[in-house]
Amino acid sequence: MSTPSKLIALAAVLVTSSGLCLAQSSSPASTSSPSTTTTSESTSPYVEGSVWQITMLRTKPGMNDEFLKGWAKTFKAALEEQKKQGLVLSYKTLLGSASTPDDYNVMNMVEYKNMAALDNLREKTEPIFMKIVGGEQQRREGAMKRNELRDVVGNKLMREITLK
Repeated sequence: MSTPSKLIALAAVLVTSSGLCLAQSSSPASTSSPSTTTTSESTSPYVEGSVWQITMLRTKPGMNDEFLKGWAKTFKAALEEQKKQGLVLSYKTLLGSASTPDDYNVMNMVEYKNMAALDNLREKTEPIFMKIVGGEQQRREGAMKRNELRDVVGNKLMREITLK
């Protein structure tokens, strides 16, 4: 796996672990025992859905196309394989204008079925990145090249909800 791929995987793991507590504690049903509370009895104003790993990036001036070419070669290829294997539901890349010099202009979103889908994710995706990106040296070189093209502004793990 290239260093950029490792960075993406590491960011996903870190965001996942930090977001688990927040996402899990917001559900009122989690404080009741399953035998006394059912989904239909929940007082929550929403139904929990899939989980999105969101990465916000700022490409360096004039580097949008160069970054996106490389992104498609590694990120898209890896996610297509993860979809085939049922590890991810979907993914999206959004491109826009940064509103300030510190803002992001690229947002990558990866959709997982639920929080449990993130358990041992690195072990499941490592063979995919190894096949697509290559060994340690290739990954490191890829990460260094991506760092020349963009900065990571932030990561978020968010649960999609459907309002009742």
